[in-house]
Amino acid sequence: MNGFLVFPIIIPLIVATLALLFRKSSVMQRWIGVTGMVILLASVIVLFRDVYVDGIQVLQLGDWDAPFGITLVGDMLSMLMLGISAVMGLIIAVYSLYDIDKERERFGYYPLLHILLMGVNGSFLTGDIFNLYVWFEVMLIASFILLALGNSKNQLQGALKYVIINLFSSLLFLFGVALLYGMTGTLNMADLAQRLPEVENVGLVTTVSMIFLVSFGIKAAIFPLFFWLPASYHTPPVAISAIFGGLLTKVGVYALIRVFTLLFTQDIGYTHTILMWVAGFTMVIGVLGAASHYEFRKILSFHIVSQIGYMIMGLAFNTALGLMGAIFYVLHNILAKSNLFLISGIAQRLLGTFELKQMGGLYKHYPFLAVLFMISAFALAGFPPLSGFWAKLTVVKAGLAVEAYVLTATAILVGLLTLFSMMKIWLTAFWGTVPEKGVPEHFGKIALFGAGNLYIMVVPVMAVAGLILLVGLYAQPLLEVCLIAAEQLLNPSVYIEAVLGPQ
Repeated sequence: MNGFLVFPIIIPLIVATLALLFRKSSVMQRWIGVTGMVILLASVIVLFRDVYVDGIQVLQLGDWDAPFGITLVGDMLSMLMLGISAVMGLIIAVYSLYDIDKERERFGYYPLLHILLMGVNGSFLTGDIFNLYVWFEVMLIASFILLALGNSKNQLQGALKYVIINLFSSLLFLFGVALLYGMTGTLNMADLAQRLPEVENVGLVTTVSMIFLVSFGIKAAIFPLFFWLPASYHTPPVAISAIFGGLLTKVGVYALIRVFTLLFTQDIGYTHTILMWVAGFTMVIGVLGAASHYEFRKILSFHIVSQIGYMIMGLAFNTALGLMGAIFYVLHNILAKSNLFLISGIAQRLLGTFELKQMGGLYKHYPFLAVLFMISAFALAGFPPLSGFWAKLTVVKAGLAVEAYVLTATAILVGLLTLFSMMKIWLTAFWGTVPEKGVPEHFGKIALFGAGNLYIMVVPVMAVAGLILLVGLYAQPLLEVCLIAAEQLLNPSVYIEAVLGPQ
């Protein structure tokens, strides 16, 4: 048993508690918030090394053996997701030092951010389907309050839509959990993986799998369950939009990958065909929504939807190459999408708006910011040699390998449309002329670096852009780790034996 498995859950809880104790001091909250993220990242690195060297790690809390106790499981997929969430948590915490105002800090922004990450990390580590529901609810509570902090009309409207649809998703999730328990008498996922194939009524198991597809699909914002996301993710401060857009929907994708490789594998011909259709429509509808809007963050919000389609596409193929591509795509997209949101925040600070038609001149006055945007935008569109190229290439190769030619062609076409919408932002906000009216007096005068400027916001963006370049130029090691994760997913017996012991 590996006691370190509890650290990614305990550390955010302790940090959130400490931040609450110093809620009257913005300085202390900031120091505690950022330091906590550094410690969290260090703990995840230690865990990753253990899993990479020694294989899947398991912790039975309270020394209650599975399937009766609470189980934490760290396989390679969990470690990759924990790693990217810890990296983005640190990036967002640093960016928040400038982006989040003192009023939101006073009402608990940093404690809520750590509680959110506690829920995210718990979701990645839990080996129990009911506890996955519990961690989802922890995320929902923290994310709802973060969305509503500030009490602006748009925020409250967006938060209300967000919480209503996610409560419905949680209700479906709980209903599916109850049905699983009724059929098998267990909630431990490794035990479920053994017992579900023994259920005589395969049709009932497939029906339950569709309940989970809808529930997790809402959280992942797949077609046709995505409508809540563009209505809510553009309303809070940019730091919150970035962590939501980059990370939260990927928790839903993680859950889909987990249950459709470990639990619901009895009728792949039916379930994974549906996943293929869902993937195609998600890609197309999302990118068309992005092409039709002219608000920076709304465009990015629709692209969240579109890019989810590629991840579901890799899952639907149910091959090592497809799953490797899906996992790599998740990691790449968290980096690129979060960074684009962060860049939109800097652009808004400079020009006072997110509306593209009221923006312009960023390349002329801030060429360095334009370069950072191009790195992230081209990565999202899949340009070589950036991270997105390898992600798309792997998923496309997986599609060709299983002869899913229509879906593969759709993925390529959506990549071109993604480039179109990114160029729309470039040609208006960056390359376009400065609007004659409504431009703040400081535009073109304020520096990105130096005292009293935006360097606290720019440095995290530089760090993520550097990671995008690094992953693109040296993709092979990460692809190999993703392949290990994919092979573990396709061989559930390894996971089952790690949790339940030799059978």
